[in-house]
Amino acid sequence: MINIPKYWEDLNVLQKNREAPRAYYIPYGDAESALKQKRGKSPFYRTLNGKWKFKYKESVQQVNDDFYQTDADVSDWDDLLVPSCWQVNGYDQLHYTNVNYPFPCDPPYVPNANPAGLYVRDFNISSDWEAKQKYIVFEGVNSCFYLWINGTWVGYSQGSRMPAEFDISPYVHSGNNKIAVMVLKWCDGSYIEDQDIWRFSGIFRDVYLMARNPVHIVDVFNRVELENDYQDGIITCELDTNGEIEARVQLVDADGQSKADEVVSVNGKGSVTLHIDNPSLWNAETPNLYQMFITAGDEILHFAIGFRKVEIIDGIFQINGIAVKLKGVNRHDSHPELGQTVPINHMIQDLKLMKLHNINTIRASHYPNDSRFLQLCNEYGFYVIDEADLECHGVFHAIGDFNMLTRIPEWEHVFVERAVRMVERDKNHPSVIIWSMGNESGYDTNHMAMARWTKSRDNSRPIHYEGSDPRHFGSPDVEVLDMESRMYSSPAYIEAYAKDENSTKPMFMCEYSHAMGNGPGDLKDYWDVIYKYPKLMGGCVWEWSDHGILATNHEGTPYYAYGGDFGDKPNDGNFCIDGLVSPDRIPHTGLLELKKVIAPVRIEVDNLLEGTVLITNLYDFIDLSHLTLYWKIEKNGELVQQGQTLLTEVAPHTSSSVKLDYFFPEPSAETYFLTMSCRLQQNTVWADSGHEVNFEQFRLPVEVLEVSNAKTANHTMQVTEHNEQLIVEGFDFRHVFDMYNGTFISVSKHGVEMIQKPLSFNIWRAPIDNDRKVKLQWIEEGYDRAHMHVYEAIVTQQKESSVELRVKFSLGGYIKPPLLHGVAYWRVTGDGEIKLKVEITVREDLLFLPRFGLQLTMPSGTEEVEYFGNGPHESYIDKSQSTLKNKYLTTVDELFIPYIMPQENGSHDNTDWVIVSNEQGMGLKFTGVKPFSFNASHYTPEDLTVAQHAYELVRRNETIVHLDYKMSGVGSNSCGPELLEAYRLAEKQFTFELNILPLFKED
Repeated sequence: MINIPKYWEDLNVLQKNREAPRAYYIPYGDAESALKQKRGKSPFYRTLNGKWKFKYKESVQQVNDDFYQTDADVSDWDDLLVPSCWQVNGYDQLHYTNVNYPFPCDPPYVPNANPAGLYVRDFNISSDWEAKQKYIVFEGVNSCFYLWINGTWVGYSQGSRMPAEFDISPYVHSGNNKIAVMVLKWCDGSYIEDQDIWRFSGIFRDVYLMARNPVHIVDVFNRVELENDYQDGIITCELDTNGEIEARVQLVDADGQSKADEVVSVNGKGSVTLHIDNPSLWNAETPNLYQMFITAGDEILHFAIGFRKVEIIDGIFQINGIAVKLKGVNRHDSHPELGQTVPINHMIQDLKLMKLHNINTIRASHYPNDSRFLQLCNEYGFYVIDEADLECHGVFHAIGDFNMLTRIPEWEHVFVERAVRMVERDKNHPSVIIWSMGNESGYDTNHMAMARWTKSRDNSRPIHYEGSDPRHFGSPDVEVLDMESRMYSSPAYIEAYAKDENSTKPMFMCEYSHAMGNGPGDLKDYWDVIYKYPKLMGGCVWEWSDHGILATNHEGTPYYAYGGDFGDKPNDGNFCIDGLVSPDRIPHTGLLELKKVIAPVRIEVDNLLEGTVLITNLYDFIDLSHLTLYWKIEKNGELVQQGQTLLTEVAPHTSSSVKLDYFFPEPSAETYFLTMSCRLQQNTVWADSGHEVNFEQFRLPVEVLEVSNAKTANHTMQVTEHNEQLIVEGFDFRHVFDMYNGTFISVSKHGVEMIQKPLSFNIWRAPIDNDRKVKLQWIEEGYDRAHMHVYEAIVTQQKESSVELRVKFSLGGYIKPPLLHGVAYWRVTGDGEIKLKVEITVREDLLFLPRFGLQLTMPSGTEEVEYFGNGPHESYIDKSQSTLKNKYLTTVDELFIPYIMPQENGSHDNTDWVIVSNEQGMGLKFTGVKPFSFNASHYTPEDLTVAQHAYELVRRNETIVHLDYKMSGVGSNSCGPELLEAYRLAEKQFTFELNILPLFKED
């Protein structure tokens, strides 16, 4: 075994020879290069990214001393790109676990069989750097590492997601040099890096060299203040140096105009103060940045400066004196093929998608992100909750004491160091508006020490930590925390907090509305409350992206893998598939719902008869002059009028009545809808002109004219009974009703059979992820195995042009009493239309039903779906804000939503009618007396229930159609509160009416 100190289990050693944490910067040779932030353009920077020689060892015990020697032969080692995570390159175990530690909970000890990754490469030092001081920076190494250069040990570091910088001047020379790194999978720091993620290892962020002048600026802290009602900007530029130096500090605005230019001499510590009159302020809507250049010798350091002030006044969170709502998401570093190695363009893709969907806040869950990500947030305009790399909820599951590590004195410096390294690195980013002391780690003295140090170093940002929730820990000392923070509290809970006069701090929901699978479905309920009370700051949906790993099954089919797919234990299954976008960043319908609910423009009814609507500006800092309001009026889905108007005079947080130049329709039997769309007038860095920011739709109150429902033809029909089958034949149809089983077994028109199996009533849906708790009760009662028992089926009336039947039945599964009883009234008219009225009584002691409706199996070739209802994407009773009611033409395949974990998907609520047919229009039209929910799919609920991955689904040729009286909502109960009562099918008695008409719609 390699002969080195066992620092990885020594709480007293968190680093050896590592430089003190400092602000992020790269020294450049000229201002133009510094402004572009292309690090490779700096003569004082050299990347060490690229191909390294790599050897994986299952245990550090297998590592020999000689691998880091200058004469060690590593030519037969593997090649591995740096940065990367070694698990996604075929080494070690891909492993996803949320809460539970993947090793025995015995802090600070980790398994003796501690996997090691050995990295070796040669690199060159230019002769131009001969007189320079040389540094190496590792921006992220998981979980700890030892460093050798040219055969000599240099140092040690742990703390996976923060930089480790070493002065390597004594160890290198001009020309060829050799670096060796040993990375260990586990260390005592792993106990506080127990985040809900795949457990990746290796050098996963950038590695580079820097050349510095022997005497240089070490650290910079730009303290930005606003005074005199935010009209006067003051920058105190604090400089730390390693000797006496003269520094020139210049500030230029966005147009390149000089705003300040000062020279200061510093020896150790010094500062210079810059005064800016009436500065352009920074916020997420107008991310105005000034550029600071600090010149010392031949080095130029660059920092983006944003004038903004974060305050909490009278319990209200404010930026630049304005109450702000944080419309956020939680974001992990995540890439479907690279793991936690995230390229710049991938970061930009995330930020653009967030902007396109009205998101203004990112919680860096649960560790500091790459520094360049924060630079992008400065530029694109995002509020960032910067979170310390600290989470240890595994101790609760292991020993039942959530507070164990945060109350042990020996761990205090370990906790505090996590805050120190975060604050020192990120203190100059205007996008960082809140410091967070970690996540789900209990709350006691060590967290208090973190917060106290943070306040002493930077009191310009409030401090967040959710773990102090008194519901879990009684009444801890929370004076060092500036806000109340909650996870997954219900809308009713946060409203009660807002109403409580004793609640003096603002409330921030650091996690809410769990976006797992087909969800979330409760967003509007939250935001109706958040907008109502100034004390509520907003919150961050959990979470941004599914964390699936791109893999292939045994047949070579690609799919996104989750916990357990690689034999990993313990694992939390698909709990990592819980985002608003797929791993390849395709938005889920939940993201579309979020975009609509948090949209910065609200459109309400004012006086539709006079053509006026009420526009409310929910932006915090800008008016609506950048938007155009487009409108159109449609009659039964057909365009009849359209126009547009500019939105110029609506100031932030105000409302205005806007006149639309339309002619109000005359009384009609038709349905008219007014649809409005707010769109960007010009291109931005994140969207093209014409991008829709929000939309709204209203049904126009057109006087309804009564029309006769008389048929042009009143055909007679023939009814015969044979072997308990009632055969109803008319002019162009033939239907067969099974009297024993109480249902239709054949429905045809012109000899074309429209159903392939008997019609049936159904209450089961394939459980969505948010049903993961309630489904256990559903299954216990037999919802998933409910079948119809017929007590009686009789003909109640028979005429030449109609026949009526009554069926008494129940639905139930084995073991339990029937779930419900019903009476179905069927009527067939002379034109072949089947009219259904079913009266249902549900067992009193039952939990709410997933759904109730009629299920049909239509023949192969039934592919076309035309409907008038909510669309174009799926919608549910609590997840329909982002849909428009209109006429849509689509296909069965296009209705399917391929969630990584198969589940109920693709339903459409608020439907007036739907036609499901073959491509020639031969099929069935379903019309509700009241709007209903429908679903058309090539998979049964049972198919979706048993499949664990999309590739396990076998597409049926036939089409399964559901016509539901109601489908219960989707909520967010996979982690959030129970489904709100308003969205449950909890009625004990109800009536459902549906008409089924065979038709050839092209006729």
